[in-house]
Amino acid sequence: MDYGGCEYLVPCGKDKYISKNELLLHLKTYNIYYEGQNLQLRHREEEGELIVEGLLNISWGLRRPIRLQMQDDNQRIRPPPSSSSWHSGCNLGAHGSVLKPSTLPDIQVTDAEAVPNTEAPGSGAGEPGLDPVGFGTSARTPSEQRRIRRHRFSINGHFYNHKTSVFTPAYGSITNVRINSTMTTPQVLKLLLNKFKIENSAEEFALYIVHTSGEKQKLRASDYPLIARILQGPCEQVSKVFLMEKDQVEEVTYDVAQYIKFEMPVLRSFIQKLEEEEDREVKKLMRKYSILRLMIEQRLEEISEGPTAM
Repeated sequence: MDYGGCEYLVPCGKDKYISKNELLLHLKTYNIYYEGQNLQLRHREEEGELIVEGLLNISWGLRRPIRLQMQDDNQRIRPPPSSSSWHSGCNLGAHGSVLKPSTLPDIQVTDAEAVPNTEAPGSGAGEPGLDPVGFGTSARTPSEQRRIRRHRFSINGHFYNHKTSVFTPAYGSITNVRINSTMTTPQVLKLLLNKFKIENSAEEFALYIVHTSGEKQKLRASDYPLIARILQGPCEQVSKVFLMEKDQVEEVTYDVAQYIKFEMPVLRSFIQKLEEEEDREVKKLMRKYSILRLMIEQRLEEISEGPTAM
């Protein structure tokens, strides 16, 4: 790959830019890390604009189930595509426009009764409020159990209820979408929801860069997620892109995140030291302004006792 060329600035968000050569250096590191894998990214120049494209890994971080588009019972069930598939189920035209998919992804659909209860937290198994049908079957008749089995499936390890069209991805599991660097956060969100035929509005969700330190950075509407991923570096043991509900997650700055993993006694000692430092600074200020006040009062007294100006 050619990583050189004419230098210019590449937008990476609102009023945020990076030089083309610097971005290409990050891209080179990214591709070396994923050498021989389908997560390597390609780049090209189109009308004087650098465009990077490829797969972006996105981890599911949802706390609530999501709704899939309803289909007629006579139609063949088409569950969402495999979260481990190499393609997104969507093709991209110029500048990230979505074209009609030419083929359906290969999906493994199994009866949920045959799937062991080993799903990750948030996957819906055994959690109240997440399974509208319920996994408990001891109180149901054989006919009810057969009816439930007809409508409940495991899609690549994710819980899917065909009757209610509820889809509950396992927390932390990974999917991916094929995008390019000209696509903004809302465009990537819509592409991901279209891939899984999710009925919920994209406005309910947000993308976050989540670091192992606990730092959480929300990607703004004007940000370009693929560029953000490249600049963060390729290693997902350091940071991941998560899909989460907007109303469930608060951003955590680096300054706050560095204290999150400390034990309470350590944090209390930090607070005690900060309070002691604060007390010292307050006393210094009080002494300073007490001296200034005394000097001003003395000067006022000298002026009042002096000869009256004619």
